[in-house]
Amino acid sequence: MKFVLVVHHGTFPLPGTPGAETVPVDEVKKVYADFAALNAMPNVKGGPPLGLPKDAVTVRVNHGSTVRTEGPFLNATSAVGGFMVVEVEDLDAAVDIAARIPQARLGGAVEVRRPEKYW
Repeated sequence: MKFVLVVHHGTFPLPGTPGAETVPVDEVKKVYADFAALNAMPNVKGGPPLGLPKDAVTVRVNHGSTVRTEGPFLNATSAVGGFMVVEVEDLDAAVDIAARIPQARLGGAVEVRRPEKYW
């Protein structure tokens, strides 16, 4: 079964934002090591790295007209930091992998979703 793990940064400071410099170097190294271990798993495919929310462009359609707004749809404390696709036996196995993602323990969260085709 495939699952998509959507990583939300939560309260953990994003790189280049106020507060990022307050994260101890050892914690930063641990976060990078955790992601390296996840990316080395044969049943985990990381999505491409996402840019920072401040560099996002939000698109809406209002009365048939495209409205482009500079900046993220969500505020920076709720920013989606990325996603991974895992292939596992069941939901419990996907949850086990999601729990290894650093943001799950550092003030953020990881959503586990089944991919669905709606069209």
